[in-house]
Amino acid sequence: MSKVATPVLQKKAKSGTTQSLTVDELRKMDAYWRACNYLSVGMLYLKKNPLLRESLKPEHIKDRLLGHWGSDAGQSFTWVHLNRLIKKYDLDLIFLSGPGHGAPATLANCYLEGVYSEVYPDKSEDEAGMQKFFKQFSFPGGIGSHCTPETPGSIHEGGELGYSLSHGFGAAFDNPNLIVTVMVGDGEAETGPLATSWHSNKFLNPVHDGAVLPVLHLNGYKIANPTVLARISAEELEWLFKGYGWTPYFVEGHDPALMHQQMAEVAEKCVLEIREIQRKARSAKAGTVPERPRWPMIILRSPKGWTGPKELDGHKVEDFWRAHQIPILDPQTNSPHLKLVEKWLKSYKPEELFDKTGRLVPELKELAPVGVKRISGNPHANGGLLRKPLEMPDFTEYGVDVKKPGQIEVSPTYVLGGFLRDVMKKNMSSFRVFGPDETASNRLQVIYEASKKTWMAEILPEDSDGTEISADGRVMEMLSEHTLEGWFEGYVLTGRHGFLSSYEAFVHVIDSMFNQHAKWLEKSKLELRWRAPISSINLLITSLVWRQDHNGFTHQDPGFLDVVANKSPHVVRIYLPPDANCLLSVADHCLKSTNYVNVIVADKAPHLQYLSMDEAIKHCTKGIGIWDFASNDAGDEPDVVIACAGDIPTAEALAAVAILRERCSNVKIRFVNVVDLFRLMPETEHPHGLSEKEFDSLFTKDKPVIFNFHAYASLIHKFTYKRNNHDNIHVRGYKEQGNINTPLELAILNQVDRFNIAIDVIDRVPRLQVTAAHTKEWLKDQIIDSINFAHENGIDREEIRDWKWPL
Repeated sequence: MSKVATPVLQKKAKSGTTQSLTVDELRKMDAYWRACNYLSVGMLYLKKNPLLRESLKPEHIKDRLLGHWGSDAGQSFTWVHLNRLIKKYDLDLIFLSGPGHGAPATLANCYLEGVYSEVYPDKSEDEAGMQKFFKQFSFPGGIGSHCTPETPGSIHEGGELGYSLSHGFGAAFDNPNLIVTVMVGDGEAETGPLATSWHSNKFLNPVHDGAVLPVLHLNGYKIANPTVLARISAEELEWLFKGYGWTPYFVEGHDPALMHQQMAEVAEKCVLEIREIQRKARSAKAGTVPERPRWPMIILRSPKGWTGPKELDGHKVEDFWRAHQIPILDPQTNSPHLKLVEKWLKSYKPEELFDKTGRLVPELKELAPVGVKRISGNPHANGGLLRKPLEMPDFTEYGVDVKKPGQIEVSPTYVLGGFLRDVMKKNMSSFRVFGPDETASNRLQVIYEASKKTWMAEILPEDSDGTEISADGRVMEMLSEHTLEGWFEGYVLTGRHGFLSSYEAFVHVIDSMFNQHAKWLEKSKLELRWRAPISSINLLITSLVWRQDHNGFTHQDPGFLDVVANKSPHVVRIYLPPDANCLLSVADHCLKSTNYVNVIVADKAPHLQYLSMDEAIKHCTKGIGIWDFASNDAGDEPDVVIACAGDIPTAEALAAVAILRERCSNVKIRFVNVVDLFRLMPETEHPHGLSEKEFDSLFTKDKPVIFNFHAYASLIHKFTYKRNNHDNIHVRGYKEQGNINTPLELAILNQVDRFNIAIDVIDRVPRLQVTAAHTKEWLKDQIIDSINFAHENGIDREEIRDWKWPL
């Protein structure tokens, strides 16, 4: 085997360029990079003949060419230089690939490091394994073109652009020795989430957090357009990132030899700056507030499709948008184009890179770190390996003393805040609370007794009067749900725990982020045993649709539950605890769980309390159950089942029961409350669903069921449409009716109020249709009086505001 060639240093080197690499280092690093690029191209094109041991033929080419080439060479270029620094400085480092479909680079490096073959032994480090490795890429029964959960070393898929940097910061929080290198695509940089996440540097504390080293990869083009940041002046670009608070360093050009020297110098400078920032902060006198540093970043300007075909049929390819995906689309049927693909692959000189068995030659193999120092083998990218269970206080100690149901009012989320405060106190390096400027608004402010809000920007003297910010805070507030969710995901993906609260109407901002994480969990949980379970994402939805007295119609949207319900039931749960004790029980369960997205719906306003702590635990454990105090059907078949899920729907349903029992004394009512929404589904469709027998025992087979629901009615119908009694399940939920309303008026507009529920029961129970006619008229009068009173006085009637469950 001949020795790998040394790239020629061309005369385009800038005067005074530091030659950071020796000739031998340059030769080896460039060869390793060529091996990465060869593997990337092989994944795009080849299903056979992986080492070109024979002339390339049409039958060696995949029948469908799928994938992206444009950013691969630049990503691998960066990875090779990171390997050098890991070995030189014994770094703990992971790599996040932001440019969407640029997975071939990550996969190629993972394969060369040997990790891929360790995880998937059939993709061995030889010719046969390489053939399987190539064929599986973007191939039915194989793997996708992103850094999917199947990709060792990845915590970021990149299928939806915009979250790489926030994921990187989430990984760095409370990981003091970790460097997270985030390759940001210049197309990705145009997204709102990514643009905002540059501000994450105002929340990174050099004392106890790790570091994020962004590499903005300006290769100039998206699928078919130039990118904004690549078409502004160098001066404007530098000002932009200095304005964000970064120190940008530029690596620019197209000649590999010169670029290797630039990158070696700049990347090493960045690592040394990071270490100096951390050394200075960590060696300061105890109690010293660290200054916010200007963290370094790299702006890498390299050609799109670097090292690929320069042109095709007279059209420019390299350094143009045509290099974004598959540069040569028809090699199977176009003989000259097949020759071009072969020439392209051979330009990397695979005969110099791989031995006769197909394994990377030893002198190149030794360039990669070993063991857990390999980027693709770093345990932080399989965070469940590092995860330790939270040390939990006893949630029952925070409960509300409920002696009798429906007599006292408290804010459920305020009660929860005390529990979360002490969870934080017991886990001050592995638990964080996230929220978009709403922690106090959502009545969780008691958490500040454990830790303030993280803030590395300027702090003014007047901030000591209630602003609750601190450089060493652990409550993460920023008015960007995207950034918060990205931080949270990165935090749990690397082995930690968290809790996020958001206003109900605006949790929709993270709809697609939730989708991506749920898909990641589903693959990881159900198909990849090598990925250890991670902590669940716990989302508290508050400031609910039914209590928007002054925010009005814009803040009334409970539809996030529909988004959640569309995901695999193996990885999502929806909880609607009716009171504070149930909320505590649910929160304790969620914080201990793994591999779920738990969505908890609980209002911040004061609400009636119904269950003692012991009753709440039992009710939440079952997830759905009959409330005896509100039922009078014991020993008899009910005339009607009144069911509910959610705090206001529960209160209004109970008030309807009280009215019916007072005015229609002969009606038999069964009252059912639902905490865990997925219990409504059949057990054949959901791992936590009720059997048909259990469902029938609660809801009967042929009696009307009036279901008062927090969100859109269609969701209950979706969960129960296969049930025996589905035709008799009549759901009342939000109907997109609202304005600046009192709570009862809003309920009336959407017909989830006590009066409309009672009317519905009268209409659906045959023997009440005649005997309760006068009651029905009285109920209609109550609706009119309630609306008129609200419009005249701006508040609900006193008997409504002060209503209690009759003893």
